[in-house]
Amino acid sequence: MTTAARSGTGYLIAALSIAGITLIGYRWLHFNPTTVALAFLLGVLGISAAWGLRQAVFMSIVATVTFDYFFLPPIRTLTIADPQNWIALFAFLVTAVAVSELSARARRGARAAIERRQELERLYAFSQLLLSSDNPAELLNLIPRYIVESFDIRSAAISLTSRSDIYRSGPTIDGLEPGDLQMACARGEPRIDVVHELAFMPLRMGMRVVGCMGTTGATVSRQTLEAISSLVAIAIERANEVEKLSRAEAARESEQLRSVLLDSVTHEFRSPLTAIKASVTSLLGSSNHSPEEIQELLTVINEESDRLNRLIGEAAEMAQLDANKVEFRFISAPIAKPVAEALDELKQLLTHHPVDVRIPPGIPDARMDPAHIREVMVHLIENAGKYSPSGAPIRITAEAKEQMITTSVADRGPGIDDFEQSLVFEKFYRGRNQRVQVHGTGMGLAICKAIVEAHGGRLGVTSQLGHGSVFYFSLPVAE
Repeated sequence: MTTAARSGTGYLIAALSIAGITLIGYRWLHFNPTTVALAFLLGVLGISAAWGLRQAVFMSIVATVTFDYFFLPPIRTLTIADPQNWIALFAFLVTAVAVSELSARARRGARAAIERRQELERLYAFSQLLLSSDNPAELLNLIPRYIVESFDIRSAAISLTSRSDIYRSGPTIDGLEPGDLQMACARGEPRIDVVHELAFMPLRMGMRVVGCMGTTGATVSRQTLEAISSLVAIAIERANEVEKLSRAEAARESEQLRSVLLDSVTHEFRSPLTAIKASVTSLLGSSNHSPEEIQELLTVINEESDRLNRLIGEAAEMAQLDANKVEFRFISAPIAKPVAEALDELKQLLTHHPVDVRIPPGIPDARMDPAHIREVMVHLIENAGKYSPSGAPIRITAEAKEQMITTSVADRGPGIDDFEQSLVFEKFYRGRNQRVQVHGTGMGLAICKAIVEAHGGRLGVTSQLGHGSVFYFSLPVAE
């Protein structure tokens, strides 16, 4: 319904109300003047509350004339014989108009309160949207659309003093010219064109102007526009600071990682290089070695060269996994296959450890890259053999549960305390009590974790000091 039609309806209802009260009071129930006056006042109050001041004033005037004509003597004339009736008529008119004004004022106040509440709710929802991204470039592209969606504005644009781009809610300029935005940034003062429904609000952080916000088709108040611009400025500054902090943290972690890597690699590379150098020096420095001694020295050179090659391979693989440059070829395969291949590869290491494999024959196939899962099994079984005393058994089990295949490797090693259980999967971390006793770089479990998570699974450990550890990982069941 249009405004004019609604206003006309209010006048019609006011007239019908007067006619109804007059008919009932004059024809049927024969009200006295006091009763009729109160009935008219109630009608004026209802019309004012429902339709507004104009309709209520109209009803007050018509009701005054009707009251005089039908209820004040002489009846059915517009003359008043008794001067007291003049006072009653004037009091009725003043009361009716005053009641109309008070009711309309209360109605406007209630409407304004509702509008303020709605604007506050919109501002709160808008502030929550601004927290959805910490990336400044992404946030700047989203803010104009958020403004349009949250406040029923036709279009919006953002310009920053530190950037040359204009960020818009849509492809059309819609009156938000780049020159006007840049001028608002330079002047640092709001400009509102009510006729063309244009608004340019500076984005302020204290006394500093960081940009400008432009809107078209705005139906919100100036106070709301100022609140929006303040929220936008705070969100942009917050995203910039978070980005700076993230860069600083990444640089610090990179430096720390570089230092840890250098320390770990230097320490681990020194041992095989020292052994190789000593063996070669012994071979070159004397020709009196027996064939057995020569064979032993060559064996040391070969084993330490393999160890050195493996260290380099692990470092390279860890770097590729971190950079997401490893290609996985997923197929449906039984978990028993990589387990058997890992045991065959480590049979020399496991000569002093009995291995108990318990994999149910009917277990479903898993979705996996067999080569990489074999690598995971090699790391877990090798660790179990390294950290377990000679003769201690190693148990390998697998079970299907909730569309996942969980494989476990249990050892009888010294165990891992609760604090270290959360650290053993970090790159280059090695147990506090095992760093000297067992060689390693601390990359094996980190590699396993990256591979398992790339498969959509999870790698974990349960352990008890003095009773051994159980490392387990899950893989999704093949569809």
